Amino acid sequence: MRVGAARAAAVRWVAAHARRAPGYRGAYFSGSTVGKPDDAELPSSSDVDVMVVTAQDEPPVKPGKLRYEGALLEISYSPWAELRDPAAVLSSYHLAGSFRSDTVIDDPTGRLRALYAEVAPRFAGRDWVRRRCLDARHRVESRLAAFDASAPFHEQVPAWMFPTGVTTHVLLVAALRNPTVRLRYPAAREVLTAHGQPELYPELLGLLGCADVSERRVRHHVAELTRTFDATVPVARTPFFFSSDLTAQARPIAVDGSLELLDRGDHREAVFWIVATLARCHTVLAVDAPALHAARLPAFEAAVAELTGITGTTDILARREEVIRFLPRLWAAAEDIMAAGPDTSETSAGSLPERRPLC
Repeated sequence: MRVGAARAAAVRWVAAHARRAPGYRGAYFSGSTVGKPDDAELPSSSDVDVMVVTAQDEPPVKPGKLRYEGALLEISYSPWAELRDPAAVLSSYHLAGSFRSDTVIDDPTGRLRALYAEVAPRFAGRDWVRRRCLDARHRVESRLAAFDASAPFHEQVPAWMFPTGVTTHVLLVAALRNPTVRLRYPAAREVLTAHGQPELYPELLGLLGCADVSERRVRHHVAELTRTFDATVPVARTPFFFSSDLTAQARPIAVDGSLELLDRGDHREAVFWIVATLARCHTVLAVDAPALHAARLPAFEAAVAELTGITGTTDILARREEVIRFLPRLWAAAEDIMAAGPDTSETSAGSLPERRPLC
């Protein structure tokens, strides 16, 4: 399917299903398809992210991944309170990218287009880029600091792995690239290579523990992921924020997407999403199918040990310290990347006031 056809399906889904919801304020595209031309091919391992804006401060549980007219959509809710201040959006590394181009699907109040008009011309302003990089760095630091060593191992692993993976986002944001989720490591490699710093990339993989892992080992654990994923989907009942990633509709991304990375030679880059998905499966199984969780746990522990070198809490705490020690070097690289990029500060009427809400 072409990106344009998938977007058109998303527009029709919003018209048919989102507009009727109480508090509906509009919708816009987000994620990896932002900026892609309509005639680009949408891989089966990718979806189209749609953000539905609501007046509710506490949005309902997101519908998540669903098939609509053949397109795989990821539907999420965004409270308007997070978007009403353009300066806050420009400073947020996970929000600003959606408004660097016209991604608005529906805008009954006119506020989303007003936000786009404020954000787009200032997106590449050096001060705003630095704020977004700091936002990403803060996420690494704060989430590692919040690590709970008393949590079950299957919860400890993603609590360490996700903030560790945000190190790639610092670089991607500095380069004005989409801070993608599953493909963050290949994207970071491209950025570092393009900016003459390829030697930093093995260190990023080393923080994850997969710099020297073999393709054979990764393929073995993808097979284990497939078994665990297929066992989890039918028994999943308890809602988690990631529940839509553990459905039959999500299988092309969760499982096939990892195989796709292996087949193109990026077996080390596949480790992040393999282990993250395995951990999420066990978070569900521990609640909804404890016997199955226990039966599949040895395979999970083996995957974590062989793909990341983590065998327990002590290893995670040591790796957490490695990430923290690495941050100054990461920041220096980000500064170099920012310095090499464009700066629209002078051509976009300067900075916004700190608080300029679109009421």
